[in-house]
Amino acid sequence: MSVFQTYLQLGFYHIFNLRAYDHIVFLLALCAPYVLADWRRVVALVTSFTVGHSLTLALATLGVVNYSAALIEALIPITILLTCLVNLGKAGKAEPRLARRLRPEPIVLALPNLLAAVFGLIHGLGFSSYLRELLGRQSRPIIELLAFNVGVELGQLLIVSVILVLGFIILRVFNAAHRDWLLVVSGAAAGIALVLLLGQLA
Repeated sequence: MSVFQTYLQLGFYHIFNLRAYDHIVFLLALCAPYVLADWRRVVALVTSFTVGHSLTLALATLGVVNYSAALIEALIPITILLTCLVNLGKAGKAEPRLARRLRPEPIVLALPNLLAAVFGLIHGLGFSSYLRELLGRQSRPIIELLAFNVGVELGQLLIVSVILVLGFIILRVFNAAHRDWLLVVSGAAAGIALVLLLGQLA
C-alpha cells in the first residue's frame, strides 16, 4: 500500500473514531435544518467547512501556526453549541407562507457558509493534533497531509449522506414534523457539546 493510500485510510477512519465524535456531532448539527432535497446547499456548507479546516490543518501540521490544544478542545464544543443555537432559533420562527415563496437575499444564503468556514478553521486545528501524532518528526509531509485531508472529506461526505437519508426516512416515512426533527437533533447535539465543554473546563 502506498503512503497516499495509507494516510487516505487514516483520514477516512479518523472521522469515525471515538476520538473524533465531536466532529460527527458538529456535522449532525450543521445538517439538521436541511432535508434531502437541499443537498446542494448542504454540499456548499460542507465545502465551506472543508476550506476552513483544510487551511488550518495544513498550517498547523506544517508548523506554520502554533496553538493551545486545550483551547481548541474547548472551542470545538462551542462551535457545536453555537450551531445548535442558530438551529433552535430557526425552529422557533414559523415562516410566513409569502416568505417561503420569496428568494432569500444572497447575503442571507452566504451567512451559513461563512459560519461553517470559520468553524472549520477551529476544527482543522483539532484534526492536526491527531495527524501530527502520526507523522512524528517528519517536517514536510505534503503527500501525507493531502491524503489525510482527502480521507477526512470522504468520511464527512459519507456521514452527511447518512444524516440526510436518516432525516428523509424520519420526515417522509414516519411523517415527523421538520420542526420536531430540528429541535430533537439540535437539542441532542447541544447536550453532547455541553458535556464536552464542561469536561474541558473541569
